[in-house]
Amino acid sequence: MKFSSFLYLAGFGIKTVLFRKKDPILGTVIVTDRCNLKCRHCSVNNITAVMHPYAEIEREMHQLYDMGVRILFFCGGETFLWRDGDRTLKDLVIEAKRIGFLIVNVVTNGTFPLDLPEADLILLSLDGDRERHNLVRGDTYDTIMENIRGATADNICFYMAINQLNKDAVRDVCLTARDTEHVRAVSFNFHTPYPDTRDLALSREEKRACCDVIRQMMKEKVPVFNLKSAFPYLIDNRFPTPCHQCVVIEDGKVSVCGRCIDVPGLCAECGYFFVAEYTLIFRGNLRVIAEMLRTYLKYI
Repeated sequence: MKFSSFLYLAGFGIKTVLFRKKDPILGTVIVTDRCNLKCRHCSVNNITAVMHPYAEIEREMHQLYDMGVRILFFCGGETFLWRDGDRTLKDLVIEAKRIGFLIVNVVTNGTFPLDLPEADLILLSLDGDRERHNLVRGDTYDTIMENIRGATADNICFYMAINQLNKDAVRDVCLTARDTEHVRAVSFNFHTPYPDTRDLALSREEKRACCDVIRQMMKEKVPVFNLKSAFPYLIDNRFPTPCHQCVVIEDGKVSVCGRCIDVPGLCAECGYFFVAEYTLIFRGNLRVIAEMLRTYLKYI
């Protein structure tokens, strides 16, 4: 991370904490909900299968920037499917950088070639060892690992959603992150139970067991891009929601925190680690702030 970017984000954090501001700093643009997979835990793919046009996404980027957003994510669906004529995801990342976003990240399922050095992070979904990942996402593990070997930059971060199918594979994913070239770190979420995937949700005790494994991996110097000081709040779902510092825009509609905010009662069962981390940071939790500074400076 550039020092100038760090100073800007630090200033935002200080103002937010001191003055209880609710301005956003992190924004997500949904470029499409079309996806080439049918993952067992996903409730938001191929609902419309629309590829949003470049001009619309460009307007949304400017809208988010004008709102104060400086950390931008591109999400799907599957982002690498996105096309508008000759334009691809690479063009969106380059344009986001030109507009002035300080950090530009992309979320992907990893089944397409990973030629995107322009992104700060490529958050790539790996949901276990080969057996359990394929149970969740279909027969894709070997393709993903081949694409990682052929990646053109060391900007990949594994992104694992822990659920009933893969809860025993947390250590496997950590060690794969540690031992795989081009992978910078691993980041975790707990499954957020949309009504059609409620059977995959973890109990409080299961969340605690997973966090214990992640803590142990941190002690063993595995690169984990999460804040262990937020784990107790995640286990008990006692962090404030929604996160006003995060917004999502899709087809012109802006949602505070995420698309799941429209599902009644789902915020109370949120499993997104970053939501807990950000809300605690911007409420002035000193332990989480200190750990965030160390972690972000190391991996971004």
